[in-house]
Amino acid sequence: MSKVLVVDDSLTDRRTTTTYLEQAGLSVMDVESAEEALEKVGQYQPNIIVLDVVMGGKSGFELCRTLKADLATKKIPVILCSSKSTEADKMWGDVVGADAYLAKPVNRDELIDKVQQLIAS
Repeated sequence: MSKVLVVDDSLTDRRTTTTYLEQAGLSVMDVESAEEALEKVGQYQPNIIVLDVVMGGKSGFELCRTLKADLATKKIPVILCSSKSTEADKMWGDVVGADAYLAKPVNRDELIDKVQQLIAS
């Protein structure tokens, strides 16, 4: 079973994303901060990370850049999710190494399709 790490400081968004992914048959661990994600990523060893951009403390952009710069985590696909969905935001997602960028509110089918596509590649 593929494992997904969901990182979002919004409890509502975290629960919604987790429910969508669990209904698709994926194992999900969710955390509320970039710092907590960095602690859990080594233990949980996710196949993919779904990451909010705007969070207190370290942003999703910063966490993505950190993950992609680390040899142990750089190959884990990262999907950034944000209510900030301008072309500039998507460009920053590319700059920090994100594998995909989805606008919030996240569409269930689009999320599941993108997760499955990135896990398979």
